Amino acid sequence: MAEGVVIWCHNTDQLNEQLAKHVNSQKLLVMDFSASWCGPCRAIAPIVAEFAKKFTNVSFIKIDVDELKVVAQELRVEALPTFMFLKKGRFVDKVVGAKKDELHETK
Repeated sequence: MAEGVVIWCHNTDQLNEQLAKHVNSQKLLVMDFSASWCGPCRAIAPIVAEFAKKFTNVSFIKIDVDELKVVAQELRVEALPTFMFLKKGRFVDKVVGAKKDELHETK
């Protein structure tokens, strides 16, 4: 996975490719569920980009819930933004809302 950037997944193939790369990785994966019309999502986006540059030991992917509605529904994304944290392909935590401090502290 690329370091220092947030990788956009615009379709399920791209998402599955990123998840497959991460299944056996020790790196934390942060899945950022957002939408272009979501004000809090737009507000937190530069902070997430900053975190991606700062925390190169963490991988960040962004998923637009309008593009990947089925994925968002399957993972029960009910509010935006939602950040899901995975390690070795398993969910380890979740942050709902544009909460910079909580996002920063989650491991």
